[in-house]
Amino acid sequence: MSFSILKQIGDAQKKKAVVDVRSGDTVKVTQKIKEGEKFRLQTFEGVVIRIDRKESHTARIVVRKVTSGVGVEKSYLIHSPLVEKIEVTKRSKVRRNNLSYLRQRSGKSARLAGKDFDRAAVNDVTVPEEVVEEPTEAKEPTEETAKPEKTENEEKTA
Repeated sequence: MSFSILKQIGDAQKKKAVVDVRSGDTVKVTQKIKEGEKFRLQTFEGVVIRIDRKESHTARIVVRKVTSGVGVEKSYLIHSPLVEKIEVTKRSKVRRNNLSYLRQRSGKSARLAGKDFDRAAVNDVTVPEEVVEEPTEAKEPTEETAKPEKTENEEKTA
């Protein structure tokens, strides 16, 4: 297989709309989890400490939080169908992409300087221009889409 075929397959799997996520952001990631036959949604809130391959169909973020004194890191594929939603709750100013130094810090030294931002504008998904479709006008029902009239057998049974 050539690389171009693999790229076409990967691009077909990409989500059309993705939230702009950066290192240092505090995010809530909602993920589908399958338990038996049922699916449930689980939310994980933490700081994005790394972003890998941002433009690729294999784009990945690593989210870290401290729970009961234990650091927990989860890695999420941004374009995975199991990742339901990514919501940015706080945006911090950082100078690098990989914030692995936060692993050795705790308390006040682990805080990132946050800044105020328009949360609604950040969480709006960015849709590429070629994907945006114009709203279609409501069509009047045609003979094929209109409700069929009752037949003689249905009238007798009614």
